[in-house]
Amino acid sequence: MKYFFLSEGWEVGRVWEPAGIWNLAVWRRQPLIEQTALVVIEQDERLCLYQVEEAVLMVEVKPGPGLVNHSGQQGIGQVVLKRLMTAEQVLTYLISHGGIEKIEQLALTPNSAEMSLIP
Repeated sequence: MKYFFLSEGWEVGRVWEPAGIWNLAVWRRQPLIEQTALVVIEQDERLCLYQVEEAVLMVEVKPGPGLVNHSGQQGIGQVVLKRLMTAEQVLTYLISHGGIEKIEQLALTPNSAEMSLIP
């Protein structure tokens, strides 16, 4: 598995695999992207840890509907490509990053952890 942190209110857009953007016709399924129970609070921002299957190389994330940025404007045109981390890199980040204020554990239901792609 690979991992990435995602700010609350942000959503996954496109997903890349070795041949390019994830192709539903080839794979015959959505990529496996699940929220874990770990949440890190850093500079008053809640970052949820997600895990993805090994075939995923990169994910595009963008503000969800209704998310307002610091200037009071809706997050239009803000897209970020997330680099994925190994489990070891996640642990190193949690241990050595000085900006982490708090680590929380979510109570997830079996279906609440599943994520679908945004069209």
